[in-house]
Amino acid sequence: MTALTSAGAAVVLAAGTLVALGSVPAQAAAGATLPFTSVEAESATTTGTRIGPDHTQGSLASEASGRQAVRITAGQRVEFTVPHTANALNLAYSVPDGQSGTLNVYVNGTRLSRTLAVTSKYSYVDTGWIAGSRTHHFYDNARLLLGQTVQPGDKVAVESTGTQVTVDVADFEQVAAAAGQPAGSVSVTSRGADPSGQGDSTQAFRDAIAAAQGGTVWIPPGDYRITSSLSGVQNVTLQGAGSWYSVVHTSRFIDQSSSAGNVRIRDFAVIGEVTERVDSNPDNFVNGSLGPGSSVSGMWIQHLKVGLWLTGNNDNLVVENNRILDTTADGLNLNGNARGVRVRNNFLRNQGDDALAMWSLYAPDTNSSFDNNTITQPNLANGIAVYGGTDIAVRNNLVSDTNALGSGIAISNQKFLDPFSPLAGTITVDGNTLVRTGAINPNWNHPMGALRVDSYDSAINATVNITNTTVTDSPYSAFEFVSGGGQGYPVRGVTVSGATVRNTGTVVVQAEAQGAATFRDVTATQVGAAGVYNCPYPANSGAFTLTDGGGNSGWSSTWSDCSTWPQPGQSNPQPDPNRNLAKGRPATATGSQDVYTPGKAVDGDANSYWESANNAFPQSLTVDLGSTYAVRRLVLKLPPSSAWGARTETVTVLGSTDGSSFSTVVGAQGYRFDPATGNTATVTLPASTNLRHLRLTVTGNTGWPAGQFSEVEAYLTS
Repeated sequence: MTALTSAGAAVVLAAGTLVALGSVPAQAAAGATLPFTSVEAESATTTGTRIGPDHTQGSLASEASGRQAVRITAGQRVEFTVPHTANALNLAYSVPDGQSGTLNVYVNGTRLSRTLAVTSKYSYVDTGWIAGSRTHHFYDNARLLLGQTVQPGDKVAVESTGTQVTVDVADFEQVAAAAGQPAGSVSVTSRGADPSGQGDSTQAFRDAIAAAQGGTVWIPPGDYRITSSLSGVQNVTLQGAGSWYSVVHTSRFIDQSSSAGNVRIRDFAVIGEVTERVDSNPDNFVNGSLGPGSSVSGMWIQHLKVGLWLTGNNDNLVVENNRILDTTADGLNLNGNARGVRVRNNFLRNQGDDALAMWSLYAPDTNSSFDNNTITQPNLANGIAVYGGTDIAVRNNLVSDTNALGSGIAISNQKFLDPFSPLAGTITVDGNTLVRTGAINPNWNHPMGALRVDSYDSAINATVNITNTTVTDSPYSAFEFVSGGGQGYPVRGVTVSGATVRNTGTVVVQAEAQGAATFRDVTATQVGAAGVYNCPYPANSGAFTLTDGGGNSGWSSTWSDCSTWPQPGQSNPQPDPNRNLAKGRPATATGSQDVYTPGKAVDGDANSYWESANNAFPQSLTVDLGSTYAVRRLVLKLPPSSAWGARTETVTVLGSTDGSSFSTVVGAQGYRFDPATGNTATVTLPASTNLRHLRLTVTGNTGWPAGQFSEVEAYLTS
């Protein structure tokens, strides 16, 4: 046997956060309180090969926890140090497409009689109808009761019996003994259910539910096969002996459009056979409504399209303390009309779409929240997404390792379908921790931030309070403000306060939409490229204003070139001395006439133009160049058409490094514009000029009673 090599101290997931073995967190962390502790394979000892880290869409390492894993072949193993007392193991792994096999399991060097089955059956999902997606969903989870109790420091190893297996992470859990039957409950076996899994137990479940109205249906330990979905479920508790003991095998558990409610579902597993994503199929644990006052708790939900796709009346539903694994689409989606729903203390891994989503289709989701959930490895879309809704809260969640087309958290007005209810009221995003979140969007060909506020289909006019956020190791940016549909709708009403940003690949703030946000007590360290990327799209849509509320540090610089995207770790490029520093930069004005907005003076098109309010001198146009430059020359233009008669504009040039205190650079002078010579005027600036914010104040115009510029160009060269 090849000698085992150590990768150093193990890293574990305890109480919803990554910590080193033996360390004690200084304070309670975001995320769920979990019944298990996770140990990363790359931190274990192994005779295999470590892969990653890698953030490239479509690579095996990019979907792994920590963006790293260990590949083993026949006879090779990964040996984990047990972090605490445990009697059960769950393993996240991947095998090549089309293959299956087994892993031998060893405890302190002794091989167990049981093996751990591994398969690609539920992996390698293709969703060609989703723009920008590639084959994804490479990993799966397999679990095993060890048949003995292991202690902290013991060794548990998995060994390939022939199939190549990529081992990602091991969850160690102390599973309590199976619970007993509640008094007065109706057992599904008393109605003919087969606990061996051989017979069809569908009718037995239906009969037990009918017999137990107002009471409890008991699902004893065993495996039960259901071949068609249950409906008419109301005023009943469905209870198992524990999610490791009572297992229902079905790809469609409850499918109903309405219910009187008071449904309690708890303490068993529902494991499906969904191998592809077919959006027209209700291949979900719950599809539709459980009715008001219902709850779902202590469940293990796996191998389905969606865990819970909730429509209709689910008022005051509570979804808590569940595990949702390996779904080909969302983990949970509040698909409109959710009122007072609480989704809390759940663990979600390996979702094929948003892990947790609220989508206000047909009616707004209102006064609902996602609290203290741990989400890892959504391999398409976001960890948490809020699409519209009123008075929504996202609090104290831990999201890690998002992959393609998504952020850790997205607050968005992307509607997908109508009728849609945009964001309204107060959106609270508080106390969340985002680790290695954000990804390249191949449709945009640029990155999505760890936390994204997106006016995709309409302006954001809600109050959005983003507080006490921790962003760590984002491969790209921390906070992104964008109008993802490309229409330039504004993002307004946003406050970011109390954030800690560590080791971002590119920037802290990625502003690509017009609008405004206030930042207060946002501290950043190890910033990859620059503090701010401020380049709204389209270029003439308007400016994004960052208001400094005080207490900010570590991210004062601005990416200087809107024609390029910063790459992770890339410093601000030296500007081309012949580049127009004003092109595409945010522009504002004291006023504008009709459609002749400030952005048209910096859009690179001399035929479009800014025109101020008429008959109201003085009027000013201000351009934020993004960084402080030694500007030496301005070129001012009007449209070159002969229809624009010759005229003289009286202009004062002012400059500022902070956007608030301006000083005169060149005093008021008359500049002649004549279509016979191109309708341009050149302004030479003093050799001592250094400015970031360029302001042109117009006090007269012999051709029209307004300030007018079709292009304002700024250059480093004289």
